[in-house]
Amino acid sequence: MSFRNHVAASRLQHAVDAELTLPVPAAATALAAALADHGGGSVAAVLFYGSVLRTGDLDGILDFYVLTSSLRGWHRHGGLALATRLLPPTVEYWELPWQGGTVRAKVAVLRTDQFARAVRAGAIDTTIWARFCQPVRLLYARDQESRQRVTALIAAAVTTAAGWAARLGPPEGTDAPGFWDALFRHTYAAELRVEKGDRAVSIVDHARDRYAALLTPAWTAGGLAWEQGADGPLVPRLTPAARARARRAWAVRRRLGKLLNMARLVKAAFTFTGGVDYILWKIERHSGVRPEMTPWQRRHPVLSAPLMLWRLWRRGAVR
Repeated sequence: MSFRNHVAASRLQHAVDAELTLPVPAAATALAAALADHGGGSVAAVLFYGSVLRTGDLDGILDFYVLTSSLRGWHRHGGLALATRLLPPTVEYWELPWQGGTVRAKVAVLRTDQFARAVRAGAIDTTIWARFCQPVRLLYARDQESRQRVTALIAAAVTTAAGWAARLGPPEGTDAPGFWDALFRHTYAAELRVEKGDRAVSIVDHARDRYAALLTPAWTAGGLAWEQGADGPLVPRLTPAARARARRAWAVRRRLGKLLNMARLVKAAFTFTGGVDYILWKIERHSGVRPEMTPWQRRHPVLSAPLMLWRLWRRGAVR
């Protein structure tokens, strides 16, 4: 790594480290502590990200990633540990009583080394680096070594994302947020999503200065040359052949991304701990109807789903 690249990488890691420690709602800190306590010494780090971090609306679902050194230490079940090892992450639903109410969270679990492979530049799966190039907080680290490693991994996610932003963005150049807009449009198209098409733009609009500040240090840290004239657009130095190779590589990621999403949905039907309560909460939140389930239905959610959906349809809870 050249001196210039090293300086840019250090600058990027410093910016990431500062962001990781910014304040969050106390409820998020309390839930992160509960997650760390559940996993004990197996938990290396707890990361908080997503829409509630952006909006502060605790009526929504808080999003966490738990990085662990032992899947069995977290899951306490060999089958779940194997499922996470084969197709990470495994998602759980958590609730925590908080100030007379309840905070709710989706918790994704995987090993730290799996997370590390997912944020590198050559990763086929786009989901993790696309999430963690966005604002994130580190609410728990097992020790200083874990903290430093997580900081480096988040910086790697930003570097990977910025590289793809250059390769998928407009060749004639634009401002920094324009490159990020192009990136998130592509990453959303590579997943099975229900959000509206303008969701990618709204992500960048929430923190335009932040994305602008990270782009060129990430380009330089990743070894990508770029230029900018006086008050002119940013232009990454990429040949037409390099852009063509990148678009072919992205086409592979887009096709495989949807297949991976489908595989995770199938896996979640059997491994989503607390998933029934999560679905019931979502139905009540969006329709005002609180479904009631018998103990048998809770034990067999897949078998009971058709009858439950029919009853909810009759009550106007689903359309």
